[in-house]
Amino acid sequence: MALKSTPDRAPKASLKRSAAGALEAATLRPGPNLDVAQNYCAACHSVDYITTQPPGRGEPFWKAEVGKMIHSYGAPIGEEDAQAIVEYLSKTY
Repeated sequence: MALKSTPDRAPKASLKRSAAGALEAATLRPGPNLDVAQNYCAACHSVDYITTQPPGRGEPFWKAEVGKMIHSYGAPIGEEDAQAIVEYLSKTY
């Protein structure tokens, strides 16, 4: 039996594809160093991973998360850009 395409299963027009090819509904909030965070974070994963975190996690949390991306997942982020991302995330989220 062939599956029929239904309108409720079609991708929403407001969704976009990230560089990794994932459909993405969220966008990052404006803030200092947004461009750096957008360039690095959205290159590998949906920004939903950022936008769905509980608010007010603070700099230690975001520093650990950025460190995990670099050391565990091999994200090619230099020290200066990593600090800019941590500053953006801790001030904006």
